[in-house]
Amino acid sequence: MSSENNSKTHQQATLDLSIALLERPSVTPDDDGCQDILSERLTQAGFDCEFMYFGERNQSGEHAEVKNLWARRGTTDPVICFAGHTDVVPTGDENNWTYPPFTPTIADGYLWARGAADMKTGIAAFTVAAERFVANHHQHNGSIAFLITADEEGPSINGTVKVIEALEARNEKITYCLVGEPSSTDTLGDIIKNGRRGSLGAELTVTGKQGHVAYPHLACNPIHAAMAALAELTNATWDNGNEYFPATSLQISNINSGTGATNVIPETLTVIFNFRFSTETTEEELKARTHAIFDKYFENSKASYDIHWKLSGQPFLTPEGKLVTACQQAIKKVTDINTTLSTSGGTSDGRFIAPTGAQVVELGVRNATIHQVDEKVEVDDLGRLAQIYEGILENLLLGDK
Repeated sequence: MSSENNSKTHQQATLDLSIALLERPSVTPDDDGCQDILSERLTQAGFDCEFMYFGERNQSGEHAEVKNLWARRGTTDPVICFAGHTDVVPTGDENNWTYPPFTPTIADGYLWARGAADMKTGIAAFTVAAERFVANHHQHNGSIAFLITADEEGPSINGTVKVIEALEARNEKITYCLVGEPSSTDTLGDIIKNGRRGSLGAELTVTGKQGHVAYPHLACNPIHAAMAALAELTNATWDNGNEYFPATSLQISNINSGTGATNVIPETLTVIFNFRFSTETTEEELKARTHAIFDKYFENSKASYDIHWKLSGQPFLTPEGKLVTACQQAIKKVTDINTTLSTSGGTSDGRFIAPTGAQVVELGVRNATIHQVDEKVEVDDLGRLAQIYEGILENLLLGDK
């Protein structure tokens, strides 16, 4: 089959499966049957499929809230795993959409739907790539796996993290992991993520004493008490980053206080802030420095403070090596561009997989419209993405075959 015909075949197959998935309103943490579609396809391709359920069962004793799919073809190493999520974020007011968000529509060269970019088309491309690869190389080396969750856009507590715990408990290891998150910026494959910064969140509560604004000596204003510490916190240099990561940054996202009245000094102040940190610092160092700043300003204060911390993920990095090279070569072959490595952006479920020792890379469609009204993806990119994924499988699993 010619390269052009091969591309058309990949595109139609990926488009058809994408539409079938996008028609399902799988708002997190509801899978709404998406994983059943995938399981049926993968079973036909020779995969052993296992559903894993985590979370609280309802009063009827039915399946747990979050559904996850682990599928594997092969029993030997290396194991290359495609990881992704079938859940999507809410649509907001559907009247604001050009086309109904769960009625996938092709118009102006785009496929429009909630989840089109993040990331059901990536899952469809995974599946088509695996089907084509297996059909052409039935006796390939190693194993191909899929780890698909419905808990990525939500709290991410009953999804990938729990599946990885189950796999680790039975000593089932992933060698290479390809996360299908939308990584591209201007054109398909121009950027792949070979790492992510860590995310450390904090909720600061400052407690003073309520009173009348005309009698401040009889009260203790928690806002005033926190201002100097917050100023030092936001102006601090935490590190300078390195060749792979930008410098660690801190951002305050919420400040709440007051009773609603203009003449009352409030009793409490709540501040939400977040660190996105590089491998040049640690969770413990960030906590220690933050507490040192607040201790300095609150040592002789009538107000007190407390910080509740939440670590969402440690930073991870996959240096240039076999997986990165396999991705770069596959992208070059299909798109004729040289991809750029990046660790920018938010977090992904790769943060749960990397600590097991797996090499992890994120590669998917353009991310320009993710989580937005009128989310969409270029139709022409679908077949090319499936070709890239298939090329990565060839680069990693064919060996001397």
